[in-house]
Amino acid sequence: MSNVARGRRVKIAGVALATMTVLLATACSSGGGGSTSADGKVSIDFSQWWGSELPDGDLQKIVTSFEAANPNITVNLLTQPYSTLQDQTTTAGVSGTLADVVGLDGAWVNNLVKQGALDNLSTEMTSTNYDASQLSSQVQIKGSTYMIPVVNFVYPLFTNDALLAQAGVTTPPATRDEFLAAAKAITAKTSAKGWILPLGTTNPNGVQNDVMSWLWASGGSMMKDGQPDLTNDGVSSAVNYVKSLYDAKVVADGTFTLQEPDKVTQFTNGQVGMMVDSLAHITTIQKANPNLKFSISAIPATDGYTGKRGIPYASWGIGVSDKSAHKAEAWKFVQYLMSKEVNANVSSLAHGFPGNSTATPDFTGSDPLYEQAFKIYQAGYPANEFVGLPTSDQLMRDFDTAFQKTLNGDGSVSDMLSATQASWKKAF
Repeated sequence: MSNVARGRRVKIAGVALATMTVLLATACSSGGGGSTSADGKVSIDFSQWWGSELPDGDLQKIVTSFEAANPNITVNLLTQPYSTLQDQTTTAGVSGTLADVVGLDGAWVNNLVKQGALDNLSTEMTSTNYDASQLSSQVQIKGSTYMIPVVNFVYPLFTNDALLAQAGVTTPPATRDEFLAAAKAITAKTSAKGWILPLGTTNPNGVQNDVMSWLWASGGSMMKDGQPDLTNDGVSSAVNYVKSLYDAKVVADGTFTLQEPDKVTQFTNGQVGMMVDSLAHITTIQKANPNLKFSISAIPATDGYTGKRGIPYASWGIGVSDKSAHKAEAWKFVQYLMSKEVNANVSSLAHGFPGNSTATPDFTGSDPLYEQAFKIYQAGYPANEFVGLPTSDQLMRDFDTAFQKTLNGDGSVSDMLSATQASWKKAF
């Protein structure tokens, strides 16, 4: 996902150097856990980037409420910007100094599990009789959970109301056939292109957001028994569909070099009529072009599909250090964050959606688009099969490079998927 998609990092502000130095020193000196005082009280560390993106002091208020309910446990917040935390978490995983509770990006999980750095949360759930059915998703490696998404940020379809109207399209497309027809109409009847497909390889997240999203929207999967399954009919159908859009010349120019920020800019400027994008960009678009009227809807599915639609997402994930001396207390804190009321509060503050499927965020005073997006989220399921895979960015880059050649007329989609699957399997 993009920098925004891997958490609401668009709002990250600078942190004073002196404060950062203290935080880093604290995190690195923790030895992978908190401490126990003479009176038996336990102190645990919680390393994350969320506090720098939530309203000032709000994460501490949540921690304080937990401590009030659990007077024998103190939670020390170690807050860093995402860019700093990513490197520090990797280093701490290798050295065995990971904080007791750690905020996670799904892309980090596989490597941290290989290092033996993360606790098996499936074991914690079993030992505490935790009801995992309330979780909207889990990040698993070989059948065991190592990360739980606390807040999810979804990627629906954005459509420019004015361009659709000019093209004679009365409602956002709900099926692939409707989407192709709308993209053709926008391209033919307006000065804009119908859709935008960013496949630049510097950050190859267009593969998950703009290509595989069509697969997941129809309930498909690119995996089978923990291994790549790129040659199945669902993947082939989705990739051929994306190619058909490109071949129909309804896609914005520059596909092979465009990145996600370019997609947002062109949609904001009215240069494209439709895009798949992060809900986190709603405010960004509205601030940049207050006069732009747009809608959001579920990503179109294959004609006749009636099942739940997968919707791409990124999340604020959470895990527990396998080296923690206080796993029970750390897991209790995780359970607290995932409880219905607390999780609804965290997601409301973050303008995301709760990882607890029974929780509902408070939309009071928020843009109606967020409530609409939540309905889409509830009707479907969060889907991003790249989360938890080994070297996920490289897998996407391999796919991206091969797909670009196919779009250029070098070989069939079938051959491209077979070759890419063989390449992917080496990483597994």
